[in-house]
Amino acid sequence: MLADVTDGRVTGRGEVQIMNTDPLARARELAQLGAEVLICGAISMPTDMALHSAGIRVIPHTCGLVDEVLGAFVGGQWTNNAFLMPGCRGRGMGRRLRCRGGRGRRGNRGGYYA
Repeated sequence: MLADVTDGRVTGRGEVQIMNTDPLARARELAQLGAEVLICGAISMPTDMALHSAGIRVIPHTCGLVDEVLGAFVGGQWTNNAFLMPGCRGRGMGRRLRCRGGRGRRGNRGGYYA
């Protein structure tokens, strides 16, 4: 979903289909769509790095209902650990995140999308 945000309000939103599978091409496609922040549940390190290089912030390891996540982010009620996926202990310093259990990796790169 791509949302247009103006003055703290969602002014438009719709679904877009990203056709590319290559991380750099995906990042370019999102940048061309005007994305500035990506809020997602999981992201590979190559894709995170490509998005960062394209000037797109990535907020990874996020879960919750789309309307609630978007509303909290846009409304300025986003906290560092709001909507954090289960098993994750927090978005630590810098771009690091620690998750427990499952197939999660310690020290995943973080980042941001909107």
